[in-house]
Amino acid sequence: MPAAPTFLILMALATATSAATSPDLWPASLDSSLARAGIPRSATSLLVQEVDSGATTMSHRISEPMNPASVMKLVTTFAALDQLGPTFTWKTRLAAAGPIRDGALGGDLYVAGGGDPRLSRERLWLMLRELRSRGIRRIDGDVLIDRSHFKLPPHDPGAFDQRPLRPYNVGASALNVDYGSIPLRLEPTPTGARASLDLPPAGLLIDNRIRRSTQGACSDPASQLSASTRDGGGSTVLVLEGALPPSCTAGFDWNLAPLPPERLFEGLFRTLWRELGGEIGGRFRDGSLPPDAPLLVESSSPALPEVLRDMNKWSNNVIARHVLATLGAQAEPGRDSAEAGARVVEASLKAAGITTDGLVIENGAGLSRRERITARSLGQLLQAAWRSRTMPELVSSLPIAGRDGTARRRVANSPSAGAAHIKTGTLDGVRSLAGYVLGASGRRYVVVLMINHPNAGAARDTQDALLEWVAGQ
Repeated sequence: MPAAPTFLILMALATATSAATSPDLWPASLDSSLARAGIPRSATSLLVQEVDSGATTMSHRISEPMNPASVMKLVTTFAALDQLGPTFTWKTRLAAAGPIRDGALGGDLYVAGGGDPRLSRERLWLMLRELRSRGIRRIDGDVLIDRSHFKLPPHDPGAFDQRPLRPYNVGASALNVDYGSIPLRLEPTPTGARASLDLPPAGLLIDNRIRRSTQGACSDPASQLSASTRDGGGSTVLVLEGALPPSCTAGFDWNLAPLPPERLFEGLFRTLWRELGGEIGGRFRDGSLPPDAPLLVESSSPALPEVLRDMNKWSNNVIARHVLATLGAQAEPGRDSAEAGARVVEASLKAAGITTDGLVIENGAGLSRRERITARSLGQLLQAAWRSRTMPELVSSLPIAGRDGTARRRVANSPSAGAAHIKTGTLDGVRSLAGYVLGASGRRYVVVLMINHPNAGAARDTQDALLEWVAGQ
């Protein structure tokens, strides 16, 4: 520990000492990093506990509800493993409403979505190829889309941050493909950039206005660009604008969400079906799958643990929305799936002995200004998860600090790299992390840190300092 005068100076800079934490136990590295960022202790919530004994090493404002950002995905993960189980999968079905004769389906084709968050264009292609293998080349009727598995209010993708084309703002849908986004490939040219799509959805056109600038760095080329949409007379036109610095010479991918889920699914279906030599006589419209409609094709998602790994390793908000809606749809069919899912999560936590005081769940992803949870609840959740039968599935879903996922650059050049399985969270004014850290002594610790403050964006060093300090214990 530092000498008394230095420690008192650091304490004065950090301000707002918590009565719940002994000053002797608050690491000086945390105080100094908070002081550099201009963040008082009163804007933080902190908990460090031994996993095996449950002994508390550090505790600061753990009963204060805080915005956890994407750390809320831990709560959704815990409830999903508890309620759905590690073998749960989502189903997507194709069914017929007429006979198959001479290469034609003499009626409508039903597509029933089961809320699969991992439905990809590759799996959709496999489903349509199987449909072709059944002797169907032409669908004489309409393609009827059944999204009734989820009951959700209309979703405004621009409501959170006025960036409606950002993939993280895509809402849940019982029938969604590729997380509701498209991978746009940009290749810089002398005058601008060439924009291309590996699989252009039918009904989407590109108006490329990207040009070259005369100066600037190329650290993040997509940040120099903007995208918007406009109506193109029955099609959606994706307008690309901005200027690439001259130092941008390598091609790069830019993920965007210019189409709502229903339009993206239709566009990809039409493109893939056409590439397979298929034809559609009718149109796409909503419909309910009759219980007696003959099943033609069924596709299953990967099992829940694999889906949760994608969700947590890369902090995928669309998956989290789907998981929460799935919990609600399973427990309370016909009710608002997100609200019902929040009730299921809260009940799951209470049944495990986890306090839910101050808990607010909006979408289960953490992409919210309303969601709240206490460090005490997160600590109890991590302790309960460690004792549960699905502990391996939950822990393996978390990013490894300095190794992979969203935590791959955390403590990357430190002896602490690889010692922590943590979920991080980031919003304007919010920085958080929660997970498990293996100390040098061989003891494992539950660690929770939430910071809600306008300067939270400068708190990365504070998070790393905590991980390094715990890993050294």
